[in-house]
Amino acid sequence: MTTRGKPGRVVRIDDEMWAAYGELCEAEGTSRADDMRRHVFARVNAWRKAQGRDAAVVRRMNKSFD
Repeated sequence: MTTRGKPGRVVRIDDEMWAAYGELCEAEGTSRADDMRRHVFARVNAWRKAQGRDAAVVRRMNKSFD
């Protein structure tokens, strides 16, 4: 397994689900690894965006008390 300079990760998924996921990704023209990376990237970006929004609200609230 090559990781192209990135650390490998272990994910525990049963064989039947892994095989079906492989079929799904193949049908979509992608690999399981690329699909998982895109999923994680999207989730983390959404979380970071929400964190930034929350931080902006707190800054505005704190500013109004000054």
